[in-house]
Amino acid sequence: MSESETLFGDEHVRRYRETGGEVGHIWRNGSKILLLTTKGRVTGDLHTTPLIYEDADGDYVIVASKGGAPQHPGWYRNLAKDPRVEVQVMGDIFPANARTATGEERERLWRLAALQWPAYDDYAKKTDREIPVVVLERL
Repeated sequence: MSESETLFGDEHVRRYRETGGEVGHIWRNGSKILLLTTKGRVTGDLHTTPLIYEDADGDYVIVASKGGAPQHPGWYRNLAKDPRVEVQVMGDIFPANARTATGEERERLWRLAALQWPAYDDYAKKTDREIPVVVLERL
């Protein structure tokens, strides 16, 4: 198992940042990782989360699965309050606007994301909530 495959949470963020994504961009099962920084909805503190992503029409797509947990992940609740985020893909760091895809767009992007991480389909079966699919649009 490579170093990247063992990374998780804060350690993943640290190694990704210090190597410009050379370590941490490609993760388990060949999935691609970006870093998403949101502003805390309560504290206003910045929080960075490594997330699997896919490219779609020039934007980046992430999924608020939380492994199929009954509630949305904290990063999604943060961007629901303030959709202005910072994104890092490899060495490219940029501001973005986050929006939740709906309808046909959501279904299309879900299928695309599930090609990157097939477990998303399993996560969806574990929860009653509709798992949000988020589009990150570079500002």
